[in-house]
Amino acid sequence: MSTPTPSLPALLAVALFACATGFTQTPAPTPKKAAAKQPAEPALVWRDITTWGVEGRAFGDLPRKAWFDRFPAEAEGRVTDAVWGLSRDSAGMLVRFKTDATVIWADYTVRKDRLASPNMTAIGASGIDLYARDEQGKWRWVGVTRPDRNPVRQQIIAGLKPGYREYAAYLPLYNGVERMNLGVPPDAKFEPLAPRTEKPIVFYGTSITHGASASRPGMVHTAILGRRFDRPVINLGFSGNGRMDAAVGDLLVKIDAAVYVIDCLPNMSAALVRERCVPLVQQLRKARPDTPILLVEDRRNTNAWILPDRNRHHTDNHAALKEAFATLQGQGVKHLYYLGGDDLLGHDAEGATDGSHPSDLGFVRQADLFEPVLRRTLGR
Repeated sequence: MSTPTPSLPALLAVALFACATGFTQTPAPTPKKAAAKQPAEPALVWRDITTWGVEGRAFGDLPRKAWFDRFPAEAEGRVTDAVWGLSRDSAGMLVRFKTDATVIWADYTVRKDRLASPNMTAIGASGIDLYARDEQGKWRWVGVTRPDRNPVRQQIIAGLKPGYREYAAYLPLYNGVERMNLGVPPDAKFEPLAPRTEKPIVFYGTSITHGASASRPGMVHTAILGRRFDRPVINLGFSGNGRMDAAVGDLLVKIDAAVYVIDCLPNMSAALVRERCVPLVQQLRKARPDTPILLVEDRRNTNAWILPDRNRHHTDNHAALKEAFATLQGQGVKHLYYLGGDDLLGHDAEGATDGSHPSDLGFVRQADLFEPVLRRTLGR
């Protein structure tokens, strides 16, 4: 049946109704997103954090291509190109200071103008994340920068309650820092705190160690554990490229670590685990006979319960790591520890952003499982 053509009077009536009511079938134009509005910048005294140093920056005074690189210059050409490029991100670094300022600003430049990625917010990838000790000495979150352009010159926090206290500012996870200054009012006390000299917990791993997909730099399990243990942490996570490489092992042994945490299985197959795990541990043990080594199983993807092939991949990886652990124990390797992976993200399928990379909830769960094992390795 054909549809009757509306009469001219009917069309005129619709037009008059549209004019009277403002109704239209043409989509309204999408408003342009305004740039984040920053408060007016007060009078500030700026301090270059490289003048007193950051924690999480290993290898002492070995030359670097850039001050905030995680690896020394000698690593270029020895590690893979991918690992070298990722080592230029400032993941795990933090700067400590004391102040009674009621407002704190940051002024910094990052290496990459791409400030975010599909599974990393700009705050996590390129932001500065500020914590402070409360009256009981516990680290608690304070504020962040919200990068929307490069360089970043922003207020981190204002309206702080009076008090002279210790702060720690975590640097970006998935971007490299070229320069960074902190600003406080001219009448504020400010005391730079040099990096602590305690032996660090050294993590070698994948994108999960690197920080994907933490909402903020301080929410990676490595950072959470650093606060819980109140000691330095070295983050050597390389997104997609944590594969128990011997060239990375050559660099690990240069660090006088409290414990080495080897958490590479998410980037490996069972065959690669069988090929590389035992040699890497032997390499570390030869250079550092008494340093504890913790081997960590692959976490299971949070949707592996419904993906049989993926679940089998995790099971095979776990079996391969258990074999390597048993082989090393049979060789008499001491101070060797093991952490299973089945519980790392919980069992409700809510611990990851994309099945693979932890959300903040997943990182807290990981930290909860790492903590007791690390306490044993550290003799606490």
